[in-house]
Amino acid sequence: MKKQPKISKEVLALRRSKAYRKAYLDPEFLTSDELRPVRLQLELQKPEMTLAEYGVKSTVVCFGSARILDKKQSAARVAEMTALQKKHPKDSVIKNKLGSAKRLEASARYYEVAREFGKLISKTQIKDRKLVVVTGGGPGIMEAANRGAHEAGEKSIGLNITLEMEQGPNPYVSPEFCFRFHYFAIRKMHFVMRARALVVFPGGFGTMDEMFEVMTLVQTGKKSRLPIILVGEDYWTDVMNFQNMAKWGYISTEDLKLFTFAETGRQIV
Repeated sequence: MKKQPKISKEVLALRRSKAYRKAYLDPEFLTSDELRPVRLQLELQKPEMTLAEYGVKSTVVCFGSARILDKKQSAARVAEMTALQKKHPKDSVIKNKLGSAKRLEASARYYEVAREFGKLISKTQIKDRKLVVVTGGGPGIMEAANRGAHEAGEKSIGLNITLEMEQGPNPYVSPEFCFRFHYFAIRKMHFVMRARALVVFPGGFGTMDEMFEVMTLVQTGKKSRLPIILVGEDYWTDVMNFQNMAKWGYISTEDLKLFTFAETGRQIV
């Protein structure tokens, strides 16, 4: 057997240098500011290729708060905060958290509505195309919609996002469709690209941001008209006065026709 020639220390050092790394295997290079356009393209392309491979052409997007839990979890959260308040009756932070927990417990019904809707819509077809549920992949309303699809024996999509407080995927997202994004902009594109309808449950800043993004795309003609359903009319008319926006002239009365209200899974469908 022929003996391999000895490699000098100088050559070994060269092989370990940053410059010698293959570009596509160099993490420092790939995560540099200059490579941001490439990373944006990769984040767009990876889910696109996967969804195309599985023939996913039509989706129904579900937005809503991560804080809305099912009835059992909501009751447990209230019980936990009640016990804490008894131990620390003068703690204003705990008192506020208890009040918030009680209000969110009253919203637990939306979890069941999202779950029911996810189950029903996953069995629906439009023009021989199966509708696939897509959510942000996290807890709360997102979990409920994915859970409904899972219970119906159908696949669903989760578009997770990297945050400072790490959001883990809920267990009901189909493994092959459990994506993770760094850029909100690309994540939003994937929400909209295959969307045939948008269903928006009560939520906070993130939900509002996503909802108005789609409304603006439809309003400006960048996205074809699609059903936009706001679940829970009491909530939406309390936190948003759409009529006043039209009265002030910042939207037209025609824009008020961009969305409708619903209360149950069957009504949404």
